[in-house]
Amino acid sequence: MPQIGHNVSQPEGFKAFIPSTFPVQKLLEVSQEMQVKHSEAIETLGRLDGISRLLPDKDFFILMFIRKDAASSSQIEGTNASMDESIEAETIEPPLDLPDDVNDILHYIDALNYGIKRLSELPLSLRLLKEIHSELTTGTRSTQHSYPGEFRRTQNWIGGTKPSNARFVPPPVHEMNRALGELENFIYSEVPVLPLIKAGVLHSQFETIHPFTDGNGRTGRMMVTLYLTQTGRLGIPVLYLSDYFKKYQDRYYEVLNSYHSDAGDPNEWLGFLLDGVMETALSAIKTCERITNLRLDDMVKVQSLGKSSAQSTVKMLQNLYSLPIVGIGEVMKWTGYSKQGAYNVIQRLIELEILEPRGNKDYGQKYQYTRYLDLFRSDT
Repeated sequence: MPQIGHNVSQPEGFKAFIPSTFPVQKLLEVSQEMQVKHSEAIETLGRLDGISRLLPDKDFFILMFIRKDAASSSQIEGTNASMDESIEAETIEPPLDLPDDVNDILHYIDALNYGIKRLSELPLSLRLLKEIHSELTTGTRSTQHSYPGEFRRTQNWIGGTKPSNARFVPPPVHEMNRALGELENFIYSEVPVLPLIKAGVLHSQFETIHPFTDGNGRTGRMMVTLYLTQTGRLGIPVLYLSDYFKKYQDRYYEVLNSYHSDAGDPNEWLGFLLDGVMETALSAIKTCERITNLRLDDMVKVQSLGKSSAQSTVKMLQNLYSLPIVGIGEVMKWTGYSKQGAYNVIQRLIELEILEPRGNKDYGQKYQYTRYLDLFRSDT
């Protein structure tokens, strides 16, 4: 049976992985067990799509799912900043001298938002991936090595200090270009492939090709959401797998490495992915239900205020769904109030146990919507 590819000796004295003509038949042969698991994952995904469509203020909530994914995906690559830190950084104007780790997460958020919006004009393609990569890496700490928006023109490797002692060596440039062309053709191929299997194969094959000098993992993880959104499997983009990949990071690397090993079995990777879709979708369903309940509870609290106070406080609460860590400046902008008026709104929300101070600062005090943040924190 044809393999995904083989490690082949190169003139420079190392072995590089050369993908077989893609897709190989092995990827199209899905076992009965995998078909059953796929059906269960599709059913769970459908439940998530249905409940997410009922959310009010959808754009606000989607942004929180994206922030969570951005933090987890960046952490897989070694970033130490948290989702909370990146949210707080969004309130800093101008955003000068941000820590590199926080900057990485903010760039990921911008890149994924860009990709989702761009799908309405440009379908998932090599061109779109290059544009997303440019958004992801321009102005970050690795800019001098990442060549934003450009496929690599030299050999790269994963692990080790050089190709000869690396854990994995992707295809050389001429084979990379061939493999990328075949991958793009596969996106639009009419060869019958189950949709989640296809989404998983797009990610694993992209990681195998490793076409950028930096940012391959983060770009590749975005592909799953973008593909499912483009094909209508996700009417509202609320399924993000990076938290699952981070939770089982060792296994994630293990099954991806198995996918592109000489004797690799892609079913290990695909089974892991389908388990991830189900686990992540079930978690997101619970989050959507809890968002609805929390929103109702807090709206009741706000409506208990007098009519004039309730009106401005409701507006404030709606904005907190988008930015749940704020300072006086954000509240002034949202309400049009003076500094004292904005402070009064904050105090009302503290008394209602909706907001609470974030630390204790003499200057630049921030406040957070803790119960809402807890719905998205990975360790909750």
